[in-house]
Amino acid sequence: MLVREIASAELKAKMDAGDSVEILDIRSDAELAQGVLPNAQHLPMHLIPLKMADLPKDREVVLYCRSGARSYQACAYLAQQGVQNVVNLRGGIIDWASQGFEIGRPQPA
Repeated sequence: MLVREIASAELKAKMDAGDSVEILDIRSDAELAQGVLPNAQHLPMHLIPLKMADLPKDREVVLYCRSGARSYQACAYLAQQGVQNVVNLRGGIIDWASQGFEIGRPQPA
């Protein structure tokens, strides 16, 4: 199963250009407290099967986690379920932060 991936710099460029991209943080609540990507929505990994039907179909959906490993698996799962517009953030939030890109505070639920 081929999982599409996006580099942090490419995602940042899309965000800066105003492209319509849905960004989903699939980490745990505890991990979320360490910071999030700008405009990211929280969807804990264990809820993906339950919320799959709610994913937008009209734009790219970028999933990320800490290192990119869990979000890769989540993208593979979604692709197996027929969801074609999901993309993994290669390297996760660790790579995003290492590029010097903004890390925001999580929004209260």
